[in-house]
Amino acid sequence: MRKNVVIAIDGYSSCGKSTLAKALAKKLGFIYVDSGAMYRAVTLYFLRNKINVADDASVADALQHIELNFHSRDYQSHITLNGEEVSDEIRLMPVSENVSEVSAHKIVRHEMVKQQQRMGKSKNIVMDGRDIGTTVFPDAPVKFFMTADPKIRAERRFKELESKGNNETTLEEVFENLAHRDYADTTRKESPLVRADDAIILDNTELTQEEQLAFALERVEPFLTKTA
Repeated sequence: MRKNVVIAIDGYSSCGKSTLAKALAKKLGFIYVDSGAMYRAVTLYFLRNKINVADDASVADALQHIELNFHSRDYQSHITLNGEEVSDEIRLMPVSENVSEVSAHKIVRHEMVKQQQRMGKSKNIVMDGRDIGTTVFPDAPVKFFMTADPKIRAERRFKELESKGNNETTLEEVFENLAHRDYADTTRKESPLVRADDAIILDNTELTQEEQLAFALERVEPFLTKTA
């Protein structure tokens, strides 16, 4: 198998990017890097420390005090913020409502992109996010762009929140939040969400997790046997 293979997965919120990325990484023996979790963890730090996103100096200073790390447990990828496990907290609505603004910040994106590119220099990885195939790894040999019907996406996200014990958020609020994030992600000036010209579209509106994994594997495997 080739070394230093990067599989880039981009797409809209709640399209199952992380689910597919984790499954691919496990199947192929790659390392899974959740770039979205990195931005969410930064957002959580900003919220906790009342960092004004409009103040570039405050943002730059705050980033110097943030250490993010990934670790695996029970075949799942977990993220720590300055040594604290925050994998569940970063998925709650307060972070969801602010992550688009934080992740659109030029200084934040530049710092996160540098960290992500370092991760892909010496290992086989699967990374999902908004700009992985366009900005972080534009030369990735295989790229996917995931999408799904907005209503289905909202229902999936709502069920995920319910499973984590969040019963205060309504389905309508989740739908509106996703619509807001879609607009913010696709219209921001810094690395907007767009499909790379060579990205494979994966619409999983009517696909099971097993079906989308099979779809991806069929398209990834030819790249793994090519000589570097």
